[in-house]
Amino acid sequence: MEDLRRRFPIKNNDEETSSVAVASSPPRKASDALPLPLYLTNTFFLALFFATVYFLLSRWREKIRNSTPLHVVDLSEISALFGFVASFIYLLGFFGIDLIFRSSSDDDVWVNDDDLRRKVPCGQSLDCSVVHHSPDSDLVSVEDEEIVKSVVQGTIPSYSLETKLGDCKRAAVIRREAVQRITGKSLTGLPLEGFDYDSILGQCCEMPVGYVQIPVGIAGPLLLDGVEYSVPMATTEGCLVASTNRGCKAIHLSGGANSVLMKDAMTRAPVVKFPSIMRAAAAMFYLEDPANFERLSLIFNKSSRFARLQKITCTIAGRNLYPRFACGTGDAMGMNMVSKGVQNVLDFIKTEFPDMDVVGISGNYCSDKKASGANWILGRGKHVVCEAFIKAEIVEKVLKTSVEALVELNMLKNLTGSAMAGSLGGFNAHASNIVSAVFIATGQDPAQNVESSHCITLIQAEGNDLHISVSMPCIEVGTVGGGTQLASQSACLNLLGMKGSNNEEPGSNAQQLARIVAGTVLAGELSLMSAIAAGQLVKSHMKYNRSSRDIGPSSQVNR
Repeated sequence: MEDLRRRFPIKNNDEETSSVAVASSPPRKASDALPLPLYLTNTFFLALFFATVYFLLSRWREKIRNSTPLHVVDLSEISALFGFVASFIYLLGFFGIDLIFRSSSDDDVWVNDDDLRRKVPCGQSLDCSVVHHSPDSDLVSVEDEEIVKSVVQGTIPSYSLETKLGDCKRAAVIRREAVQRITGKSLTGLPLEGFDYDSILGQCCEMPVGYVQIPVGIAGPLLLDGVEYSVPMATTEGCLVASTNRGCKAIHLSGGANSVLMKDAMTRAPVVKFPSIMRAAAAMFYLEDPANFERLSLIFNKSSRFARLQKITCTIAGRNLYPRFACGTGDAMGMNMVSKGVQNVLDFIKTEFPDMDVVGISGNYCSDKKASGANWILGRGKHVVCEAFIKAEIVEKVLKTSVEALVELNMLKNLTGSAMAGSLGGFNAHASNIVSAVFIATGQDPAQNVESSHCITLIQAEGNDLHISVSMPCIEVGTVGGGTQLASQSACLNLLGMKGSNNEEPGSNAQQLARIVAGTVLAGELSLMSAIAAGQLVKSHMKYNRSSRDIGPSSQVNR
């Protein structure tokens, strides 16, 4: 960092600011030729160049035929010559001749540190000592500086840097610098180093400028189906991991939890349109006819080695048909897989119903990343039910409450309160908290937390002991593809023993991960409900989720 500051000294006093403000403006470039957007300027000069060339050639050919001297010109030819020269100069500059000439000039390339600093102004809100040559930046070459200027000016699209440079890390460095100059805001604090940018190219994130750090805690061991799991949870909320860990402890001391996988089927529902409701109904009957299922399955399953069509259910709105395809997807979460299968079927159906118009590959009857009654009733992804019997003495000693208090609280809060709120799949205390934390840690799609958090928590007295269960019909997880292949997320999956695909039993890794999600939700529900029943929620959050410097007369607990 000190070496960079010595190479690129920046002063922050008023005298330096004044000197930068009055410095001579940089030489005008091709894009400054007209007060128009760059694409309009380019179009104008290209059209002018070809028009003048065509005009002059036509006139000179006519003169040759008529034996007229070429040096005899009229006003139109003079104007055409001026237009030709102007457009030719512009195109030379635009296609890089200006850069070649400047690169051969020692005065412009071999600049000293002060010259380079003066030629790179920064926004008033920037910490200039960090923005243009920050400690985590490799932007020190004249070539990179020229690319940054091109991105800022719009001559090089930011999204094309990886393709043009062939270096994902260098592209991120240049894009980051360009963003800071365009916005006038510093990205200091957003890490750049220590990340494999090649691993996200074309699959996880476009136009990266860094990465966000989220702390990962471990809850457990969670004793589920006779196996202990240390569950990684990525979160910025205090108390969450600690509370889930307490629930895991109570479950472990009571003999563990058990889970059942009820269903495993990812869904996609396109919307197709017909000329009439009669044709839409005919297509629906065709798709739902058991006699046609085998043929449709063969067509659907061609999309992947692991895609297996399970069911097609349809609904109609007027002359619009919404067929909902459900299929197994192996160890992948499966959205791309099922979409390809659906496309294959639609192409086939088009031959049977040529008047069918495919409006969209997704018609929201799927329903992806949205709370819906269809998901709550029919399920989507993995449907898991998990239960545990908690001994009365564990409820009192570990959870600091009573069986009677937990039963009453669950009835009035999770069931009655949620019903009064008109909740859809939200009959729980905070299932989404645990689902989101495990999803982020293991590389799942965080947006699918919406339907994956559908959960109903039931708590009942079992003699003197407590029975608690969670039913989650829409856990959408995978152990291959997407963010699961990133280093950090892959490590968390490896901790659970669920990394990658299971070659012996395809799909079993993703199914087990769904069970772990449900078991962790069970632990989180048990602990939070106990904290509320015992009146410990506010106290624990003030202790673990609030900095002491934030506590004052105006402090409030947002729960």
